[in-house]
Amino acid sequence: MLKQVVINMKALESMLFIWASLKDKEKLADEFYINLAASPEMAAAYDQDFDPNAFRRVLSAISNRELLSDASKKEKRFWNNNMWMMEDLGVTEMMLEPVKTMNLDSRLSELPDSIPYEKMEVIFYPGTTECSTLQGDKLFLNFFKITVNLFDPDAEPTIGELPVADFVLSELAKAAK
Repeated sequence: MLKQVVINMKALESMLFIWASLKDKEKLADEFYINLAASPEMAAAYDQDFDPNAFRRVLSAISNRELLSDASKKEKRFWNNNMWMMEDLGVTEMMLEPVKTMNLDSRLSELPDSIPYEKMEVIFYPGTTECSTLQGDKLFLNFFKITVNLFDPDAEPTIGELPVADFVLSELAKAAK
């Protein structure tokens, strides 16, 4: 039975640093991108069309103010999403709010008792086209899938049609056996 949900923002915090640095036209070493790309928090982002090298290549292109040549659809999406985050940090902050304040422990009774883990980890990361991936006791959520209402700043951010916390709970429930 699930007793605790831990929110992991390590990849997201690194990306906040990257977006702020690149917006200020600061250079970051490729080693920083390589280390982040290799982190366990980024595991769900990769497949045959987007790998750790593509992650590094896209961020290096943004850093060097270059367009991507011969890029896959996922690389282009990743490039666009990162550019979007740097263009309007206000939108980024609106997207971050539900993640930073999320505490699901008081809502665990809403989840099935048949979840075989006592503790699950929710990892927010910068992805490409995927929304979420459940891997054992880890739920990976693509931060770029959070939607905010620019016309109503008081509206709760969502993923799909659900408020972020409700979406997370619905995805965690899929771990039930």
